Amino acid sequence: MRKFSRSIFILLALSLFSGASAVRAQDAAKKTKPPSEAVLEAWNDVGNRLITMAQDWPEDKYTYKLTPNVRSFQEVLLHIAGSNYDFLNQTSGSKLGEASNDPSVTNYKTKAATVDYLKKSITDGAALIQKEGDAGILKHLDYWIGYAEHMGEHYGLLVAYYRATGQIPPESRPKK
Repeated sequence: MRKFSRSIFILLALSLFSGASAVRAQDAAKKTKPPSEAVLEAWNDVGNRLITMAQDWPEDKYTYKLTPNVRSFQEVLLHIAGSNYDFLNQTSGSKLGEASNDPSVTNYKTKAATVDYLKKSITDGAALIQKEGDAGILKHLDYWIGYAEHMGEHYGLLVAYYRATGQIPPESRPKK
């Protein structure tokens, strides 16, 4: 009797687990996003966090460097935007913005000019993703992932700028 009860219990448990797995698989299939939607979400997520930082960081600290041999806070933002445009211009086949690995701060003398340039590179990237659609995104998927990751790496660097100056990055602050 004991073996029979144990067998029934095991069969019942297996059927419950397999049924739950099937439901999870169906839910996962429903939540799968098309490539362009997934890339757009990633691009906008990190891009918007960078824009928030660019707007939040005090203008009088835009020249701050973690060490003398690294880019200033402003230079990091300009590098991100310039690199975005290098990629976007190549992908689109047209000039959407100034494509330079390290645009000169003399061309972006104010915080507002730097923020606008960064914002425009993020907005133009999002517009290109939507224009390209899934077929276009898949042609350059490795680059789209790479450039979103590039922005994310620099986001992490800018978090260090906040921490080194005793500030709390916007994403780490308590939500109101």
